[in-house]
Amino acid sequence: MEEMISKVLIDQDTLKKRVAEIGEQLTNDYRGKELLVIGIFKGAVPFLADLIREIKIPLRYDFMAVSSYGSGAVSSGAVRILKDLDTTVEDSHVLIVEDIVDTGLTLKYLKENLARRHPLSLKIVTLLDKPDRRKVDISPDYNGFTIPNEFVVGYGLDYDEKFRNLPYVGILKPEVYEK
Repeated sequence: MEEMISKVLIDQDTLKKRVAEIGEQLTNDYRGKELLVIGIFKGAVPFLADLIREIKIPLRYDFMAVSSYGSGAVSSGAVRILKDLDTTVEDSHVLIVEDIVDTGLTLKYLKENLARRHPLSLKIVTLLDKPDRRKVDISPDYNGFTIPNEFVVGYGLDYDEKFRNLPYVGILKPEVYEK
């Protein structure tokens, strides 16, 4: 697996430090509020797990699964909910946890969908942001790292369901996905 990575973009220690910083900021911003954290399957799971341990206030969490990629390397643009929430967002302060904001199409759809469910507030935290690829006007409220337009994997991010278990974010060699 390592031989398919051209470069480590964000190492494990840097990830851990930045996740702790975001957790501290969220703790301060949501102190005294009931927070509902929504993780987006599958990519956000490692980030969400580390992040909620750094948030030092009571919270609830749930998961959604949405898709616009399939097994390819390019977004299809069509978004669908594969797994909806088991809880209600009404009258809650909602924080969407994403692994990466790329074109923004999935996140825009998700934010509009959840906003119709009447949360008290709705914000987005992402581990990675690729603003150069944005196709719609949406930005995360909290961002771990702004990255260049490279195909990245690791720490939850995948290519064809592989590489999610890497403890860092790495750039995938083009020959892996340009078949």
